[in-house]
Amino acid sequence: MKKKKLSRKEISERASKIKLLLLDVDGVMTDTGVYYSSDGEEFKRFSIRDGMGIERLRRIADVETGIVTREDTKIVSSRARKLKITELHLGVMKKEEILPEILKRKNLRADQVAFMGDDTNDVEIMKLVGLAACPGDATEFAKEVADLIVKNKGGNGAVRDFAELIIDAKLINKGRKN
Repeated sequence: MKKKKLSRKEISERASKIKLLLLDVDGVMTDTGVYYSSDGEEFKRFSIRDGMGIERLRRIADVETGIVTREDTKIVSSRARKLKITELHLGVMKKEEILPEILKRKNLRADQVAFMGDDTNDVEIMKLVGLAACPGDATEFAKEVADLIVKNKGGNGAVRDFAELIIDAKLINKGRKN
C-alpha cells in the first residue's frame, strides 16, 4: 500500500527532529555493483560526496549516522571506521528488529530517527522511523513507503542529498542559514 506523500513543510518539520540517521549499504551507500578481482576479492564503490554529507551532518547538525545492513564484510567496517560511524550493525536480516534496541540504548524516539533504504529488506524499518528516504534509483517497493525520494542514485550522492536536507531543516529550525 502506497504511503501518503508528505508536503515539503512536513518533511522539513520531521527532518528538524532527527538525531540519528541510519543507512543501508548496498544501493544506498554504494551503486549496487559488486566488483571482483581475478583472485575473487570483492570491491564496492562508495561516494566521497556521501562521506562529506555524513561528516557535515555530524559537525553542523549534531546528527549521528549509523549503518544497518545485511552485509557483514570488512569493506563495510572499513568504510564505517573512515566515516567515524560507531553505530554499526552488520549481518542484520530483519532490520526492523534492531530498531527498538537502538532506540532504547540511545534514549531516542522513533520520530528522531531517519532511515535510507532502497529495497524490499528495508521496507519494514522505513515504516517505523520518523523520516524514511530512498535513492532516486530505488526499487518501487522502497519508493512506495519512502517519505522522500532523493534525486541522486545510490552510491552517487543519495546520502548527501538526504544529509543536506536534514542539515537545512535543523538550521532553519534554529533560525540560522547554512
